[in-house]
Amino acid sequence: MKGETSEEMLRRLMLAGTRVDGAYYRYARRRGIRENTLDLLYALDDGEEHTQAQLCADWLIPKTTVNTSVRELREAGLAELCAAPRGREKTIRLTAAGQAYAREALAPVYEVERQAMARALERYSREFVDAMECFADALCEGFDRVPGEA
Repeated sequence: MKGETSEEMLRRLMLAGTRVDGAYYRYARRRGIRENTLDLLYALDDGEEHTQAQLCADWLIPKTTVNTSVRELREAGLAELCAAPRGREKTIRLTAAGQAYAREALAPVYEVERQAMARALERYSREFVDAMECFADALCEGFDRVPGEA
């Protein structure tokens, strides 16, 4: 709001981010899907093959979490590991059954996201997304520079 300090605006932004995460969490829970599995389905639903390292880096999902979710999806016949064109790390992709499952689980997500984006863009310019990406990049870079334990 007008006259807010940067700290007050930052707190509002962090709360909004927490609410976004919470909305996906509540949806996953209502659907009986683990939140990490929903994240992985979302990441894999682009039709591309991804390495575990790519998923961890792009989605900031811990390696052990990706391992567990991929193992569960494989056991359910929803994902498979494939030889990568280069290197020894395997790529992960959804099977035909996994694609159908992802479409069914993610259709409501995509619709709610589409409506939320349309509402935001009615009020704000398309630069809204650019600004969020800029903020996220700066935040990640800043935290990467903070010393700490590995």
